[in-house]
Amino acid sequence: MTELSENVTAPAVEAGRRRANLLGLIGKFSALIFLVALVVAFSILRPGFLAPLNIWNIVRQSSITGLIAIGMTFVILTGGIDLSVGSVLALAGMTAAYAYKGGTLLAGATATSGIGVGGAILVACGVGLLCGLIQGLAITRLGVPPFIVTLGGLSAFRGMTLIIGGGGPISAFDPSFNFWGQGKLFMDSENPWIQVPIPVIIYLSVALVAFVVLRYTQYGRYIYAVGGNAEAARLSGLNTRQLILSVYLIVGFLAGLGGFIQASRVNSAEAVAGQGYELTVIASVVIGGTSLFGGEGSVLGTVIGSLLITILSTGLTQMNVSSYYQQIVIGAIIVLAVFFDRITKSRRRA
Repeated sequence: MTELSENVTAPAVEAGRRRANLLGLIGKFSALIFLVALVVAFSILRPGFLAPLNIWNIVRQSSITGLIAIGMTFVILTGGIDLSVGSVLALAGMTAAYAYKGGTLLAGATATSGIGVGGAILVACGVGLLCGLIQGLAITRLGVPPFIVTLGGLSAFRGMTLIIGGGGPISAFDPSFNFWGQGKLFMDSENPWIQVPIPVIIYLSVALVAFVVLRYTQYGRYIYAVGGNAEAARLSGLNTRQLILSVYLIVGFLAGLGGFIQASRVNSAEAVAGQGYELTVIASVVIGGTSLFGGEGSVLGTVIGSLLITILSTGLTQMNVSSYYQQIVIGAIIVLAVFFDRITKSRRRA
């Protein structure tokens, strides 16, 4: 009788393991599978979808939100969240533009004494770092939950943007400023495939650095440890406060850099810039496989998630689908991604 039960149970257990492995494999590569399916579908429905110009436009469009999403990956890996990234982007872009135009933000500046492109980049990134520092200290030192701190930052930083710009945009920059958002590598070449937009080069360079940091450095391992179990990480000797503060500095810095690139790309710094970016950025990270509960995820997944959202939005726009419906689709994908994440985790534990 025992032999019979063992013979019956063993195949059932093995079949269950195979199903769990298959589910885990699908869960791991679901974003990539969906991305490939979207590209195939839109290339069939829109014959010019895979044209070089369209492909580079898609990647350039995803580069700014993708930059911030890389920083958000660090934050979410620790179990945190940052809802202020769109406002930080707007504030950094407006401040950089104001300084570049020689605004009174700089002591002794005149109408024509701007600080140059290099100075504008430093100002934008510095503003992003300062915003990240303020919020990170509020979270780590005052003990205020990240959701509340960054929700307050979303409103406060947007208000500061309106004050600096006087409620209006700052526009009309020279070519040296606009190059960082509009320029291309090998622009004079007749081959459109090597005319890589500058924002794409910046984005992929940052993604490569972030990938190496998270995967191959001690700091990266510490970030995963904090997200996996912050208390256990603290008891093992890690300075969890500094680690959590550092991820808000990273996302702030990248939001500031994104603000400069955004202003450069559209030739205008606007108070409404970055509105709704927090949804797109968080969606990119979650769809890319990073768990909202922390401790699991990757930069590569975030890049795929960012491209997926941009391709979906661009493809639907080219098919004349209303932007209202696009928001519904993206919202549904976020919910499904989190649901699938929980299902695959529970199956692995079982």
